[in-house]
Amino acid sequence: MIKRMDKLLIDLPRPKNPDPNAASAVQELLGGKYGEMSTLNNYMFQSFNFRNKKKFKPFYDLIASITAEEFGHVELVSNTVNLMMTGSTFPGNPDITPMQNAVDDRSHYHYIATAQASLPGDSHGRPWTGDNVFNSGNLLLDLLHNFFLECGARTHKMRVYEMTDNPVAREMIGYLLVRGGVHVVAYAKALEVMTGADVTKMIPIPNLDNAAFETTRKFEAQGIHRKLYTWSETDYRDIDKIWKGTHPEDGSPVEVIIGSPEGVPVPDFEEVPEEFAPGVSEEDFMEIYKRLQGYANM
Repeated sequence: MIKRMDKLLIDLPRPKNPDPNAASAVQELLGGKYGEMSTLNNYMFQSFNFRNKKKFKPFYDLIASITAEEFGHVELVSNTVNLMMTGSTFPGNPDITPMQNAVDDRSHYHYIATAQASLPGDSHGRPWTGDNVFNSGNLLLDLLHNFFLECGARTHKMRVYEMTDNPVAREMIGYLLVRGGVHVVAYAKALEVMTGADVTKMIPIPNLDNAAFETTRKFEAQGIHRKLYTWSETDYRDIDKIWKGTHPEDGSPVEVIIGSPEGVPVPDFEEVPEEFAPGVSEEDFMEIYKRLQGYANM
């Protein structure tokens, strides 16, 4: 089971202006082949279907704990898209065409399907598919795939970072470059335990240090690149059998953190009347409020 907390991993800045075209590029980091929905579902199904959990517990714990973090990454990218879409249109009578600007934006799905919010799809609006999940049942093959998947995800994040200077996009990407780097190293260490091969010598892929990106530096200064979380107060603690020693890039000692990051409040988004979202008038709200009060006094 996954315990959900009403928190976001990091504080995302509120953009001064909408940036819908850049938001469509960020969608690739959510629902693309190497997006966060793919990392989440790959590791989730691998953990569900893991054989000999007790015998290979450190590897099971590793995949299961990273699964929990990936849920938070999906949430983070989704909120980034939502913030970048905020203010893209204006309220008004339907006859004045209040969403007239939308026809010139790259992604019409953001307006037609989700009322200016994220969608489970890639930068072209194609739906995410379970075909992106690799779960062979062979532990070594799955770990090797996961290492490759994280390297591909890192590459895509770097490319989207170079496509936009939007502050909310870059803040999110900077954080995920650091955390994705942790997962790259974690799977490299797991492969080394299984095979004896020092896969960490292949890091980083692509061959560009995180310090090259302005928004990664503060997170690395906080030591976030050295930490792997259990995401549980009691379980998955055997990740310390794999996540140990030093970080291959700076030689600093890595550490296991029991539990989860503290997190920050999740952004709340105002109504968008021209999208009929959430579609509850002030009068409707007061009636709902009265009903809730009545139910509470039952």
